[in-house]
Amino acid sequence: MNKKTVSILTFAMLGALSATAQHKTALSYWFDTPVTLKGQQVWYGGHPEKWTHKKPISAGDTSRNPDSDWESKSLPIGNGSIGANILGSVEAERITLNEKTLWRGGPNTKKGAAYYWDVNKNSAHVMQEIRDAFAANDWEKASQLTRKNFNSPVPYESYAEDPFRFGSFTTMGEAYIETGLSTVGMSKYRRALSLDSALATVSFVKDEVSYQREYFISYPANVMAIRYKASRPGKQNLVFSYAPNPVSTGKMVADGKNGLLWDARLDNNDMQYAIRIRAINKGGSLSNEGGKLTVKGADEVVFLISADTDYKANYNPEYNDPKTYVGVDPLATTQNWVSKAEGKGYAQLLDEHYKDYSRLFNRVSLNLNDAANANDMPIDERLANYRKGAKDFYLEQLYYQFGRYLLIASSRPGNMPANLQGVWHNNVDGPWRVDYHNNINLQMNYWPACTTNLSECELPLFDFIQTQVKPGEKTAKSYYGTRGWTTSVSSNIFGFTSPLASEDMSWNFSPFAGPWLATHLWDYYDYTRDKKFLSETAYDIIKGSANFATDYLWHRKDGVYTAAPSTSPEHGPIDEGATFAHAVIREILLDAVEASKILGKDAKDRKQWEDALKHIAPYQIGRYGQLMEWSKDIDDPKDEHRHVNHLFGLHPGRTISPITTPVLAKASKVVLEHRGDGATGWSMGWKLNQWARLHDGNHAYKLYGNLLKNGTLDNLWDTHAPFQIDGNFGGTAGITEMLMQSHMGFIHLLPALPDAWQKGSIKGLRAKGNFTVDIYWDNGRLTKAVILSGSGEPCQVRYGDKVKKMKTQKGKTYEVKF
Repeated sequence: MNKKTVSILTFAMLGALSATAQHKTALSYWFDTPVTLKGQQVWYGGHPEKWTHKKPISAGDTSRNPDSDWESKSLPIGNGSIGANILGSVEAERITLNEKTLWRGGPNTKKGAAYYWDVNKNSAHVMQEIRDAFAANDWEKASQLTRKNFNSPVPYESYAEDPFRFGSFTTMGEAYIETGLSTVGMSKYRRALSLDSALATVSFVKDEVSYQREYFISYPANVMAIRYKASRPGKQNLVFSYAPNPVSTGKMVADGKNGLLWDARLDNNDMQYAIRIRAINKGGSLSNEGGKLTVKGADEVVFLISADTDYKANYNPEYNDPKTYVGVDPLATTQNWVSKAEGKGYAQLLDEHYKDYSRLFNRVSLNLNDAANANDMPIDERLANYRKGAKDFYLEQLYYQFGRYLLIASSRPGNMPANLQGVWHNNVDGPWRVDYHNNINLQMNYWPACTTNLSECELPLFDFIQTQVKPGEKTAKSYYGTRGWTTSVSSNIFGFTSPLASEDMSWNFSPFAGPWLATHLWDYYDYTRDKKFLSETAYDIIKGSANFATDYLWHRKDGVYTAAPSTSPEHGPIDEGATFAHAVIREILLDAVEASKILGKDAKDRKQWEDALKHIAPYQIGRYGQLMEWSKDIDDPKDEHRHVNHLFGLHPGRTISPITTPVLAKASKVVLEHRGDGATGWSMGWKLNQWARLHDGNHAYKLYGNLLKNGTLDNLWDTHAPFQIDGNFGGTAGITEMLMQSHMGFIHLLPALPDAWQKGSIKGLRAKGNFTVDIYWDNGRLTKAVILSGSGEPCQVRYGDKVKKMKTQKGKTYEVKF
């Protein structure tokens, strides 16, 4: 947990944050039908006998998850380091296990460090050839030069090379708890997840005995705790067993008299990992022989599970050291965590877990039309009714808070950030390697972090960015001949910043992934006003990104600066200046200019950044009235592509707004109308945010409805397809944008309130300037806002066309009415 990365901020700030928000209605969802065990060890595809002489190194590398129960019926729990999914079968509980740093790939594969690191092409000299081709209007030559020179030899597929150096996030195996029970005569089955307490439960009645199971993963203790109990004594007859990751080699040994230890290493890169299990029984007998924990006749049983790897983040990796990311003893860490947890006991662990979790989760509460859960029903039925048009404001509240739950569960200080699936995975390989996708997906994961008052959950992202900077300096210099740093479309936990092997530059050419990531550091400062963070952590990263962007720009003879070559990620041609690239450059340069002024640093660099801002190619409006995606007017009004990259300035950026640039906002609306209201889950989440930024609450609400109806699995996970967590975070961020915005330098109350939400409140939101905001409305109109000033900054508040300005004092609360 906390040893994986050196957290860049302490918890001292927490006392200043509001932790008083309380929920009037319990937030939970449940299923009334147990799942089968058909998905167990899905990496074998149901036929383990076919894998006796080879290993399933690419299992899971598909666009469809082969285990539909896991993907849509399981309950996800986590603490930012350990993740687990509860399937809730009666005969044998099945739990998929994950630890965030269990990755294949990196510099410690059998071909050594040079094989991993020496992959950048020295292509900087080709930049001028490409620009000359653009100047000569030879776009095909420019495209060919880009395709041939701006990839690397590193394939993205595990089956394409041996050893696989990019790697993938991989399963930590599965645990099974056999019960000796069957579903014959079973009744009152319920598998539930409480968002209020981050507690999963399974309960049912069998032969007039009520059985109950409880599951949570504690951040303070870094253990998963499981409790089995029943309404009658002596009913716990359990066998705990473990199925390991099939592309690793290890051994299961007894750990004392009541535990087991799995000590193993991944075949690909020799990464050591450990899983330690303890059982505590009340009554009956307990044995740990034969690699299993066997309990007979107990009244109650508690299982404690912890896991770790030998990975340690390194901001200054040694390129000739294959073990530069090795630095933890997982046998020692798991021994420490489990022993301490066993000494505390289940009740104390649960109490610590709840206090830690609720301190974060309870900061924000949402009430829509006084929705209560009076019509309680299984979540799959609730979603089915919603898809048929039934109104369900409780479901809309639940989904909003589920995004916050997932962020707390998958991103806590001390480990890596949430990946494409947060911290949850059920296979060896996975869609897009379950990696860090830097062309929107990783960024979207953190859109709700500051606004929904979970700013410390974003700290793992900044630790991750720091792992990218030093390798990213080499990538920037080798490929683009620039100062500073950048990264590419896909990253792992081992500092990978290069492009991949594909010559399809529509997705593999993403030089502005680094600057986009760097904007998150400025946003964090803008929300918290933590000047120490800006000075000691953020500024150098922002500066390096701004220098990269400045150097990258082509100074055309007509005095206009363009990002040549550039693309609109995953869409369209190589361009001499894609709108997306220019929008990202504007954003990072604005951030750098403001940061340098606040800190009184780098006046010379600031002049370069300001010069670039003055000369960068302006936004253009095309023949359909649309904001143009490329430098040429080639947009197709029938194109409903999932990416809406050219609206970056509208969201998540701040250079397009109905208030400050109404003409550009109108052109952005045309783009959204052309793109349509469908697409993948995460795309609908992005368009929800963009419609909110256009102050069109009813259209934003339509996107929210479509996201719930067409982009959400039964367990509320987002689907691309397959499961991809970014849409959950995008949806939560979008609802927040509907109710409050602060990106334009003022607090905008209810900027996109839909007609459907006539009455409600949201409490505990965070606005830039370090303000905490409660908002109340009735009959579709604001009644009041209550604003807590965290830093004593001047405050400007807007509602409709009305504006109020006020000076504030740190720690004081202000009521605002219009």
